[in-house]
Amino acid sequence: METMQQTVAKNVRRLREERGLSLDELARRSGVSKSMLAQIERGDGNPTLSTLWKLSNGMQVPFDALTVRRKSDCERVRTEEIEPLLEDGGRVRNYPIFPDDGDRRFAVYYLELEPGSSWQSEPHLRGTMEFITVFAGAIEIETAGRRLTVRAGEHVRFRGDAPHAYRSTGGETAVLHMILSHP
Repeated sequence: METMQQTVAKNVRRLREERGLSLDELARRSGVSKSMLAQIERGDGNPTLSTLWKLSNGMQVPFDALTVRRKSDCERVRTEEIEPLLEDGGRVRNYPIFPDDGDRRFAVYYLELEPGSSWQSEPHLRGTMEFITVFAGAIEIETAGRRLTVRAGEHVRFRGDAPHAYRSTGGETAVLHMILSHP
């Protein structure tokens, strides 16, 4: 199975070239340095979630366009076989279970946030909605000037096209599913 770094490398290069963007232009649009972009495209870089969001916004593509794997009519996915995207020094692990392949208009993620971990998400494409279900632990979501605490067995929906943040607030690792719905 292809590693996440290899998948991201192929997708970033393909999308950049399809849009006729040079490394310099994509760096300007995304705020990610040209040297980091070159590393990512070679498969040498290990970009954070924040870096990938900057790239997707810079190219005006759904985040999932960077992480999507080859299509299959039927696919069984094992979390342990997916290389997670990391944030907060590896304490936030985001597993792209079913990335948006461009046709689906939604994506499914499995996340683990260790106690006290957090990450600030870049705004997604205009009109994106996030749907969160917490299975273990508790998280605090900050969005639109509000703070919402969501515990195991609870669900929340909010606009993902504005800055928002997540923080694990319980004494155990928070486990959740996230569905991103794209316009």
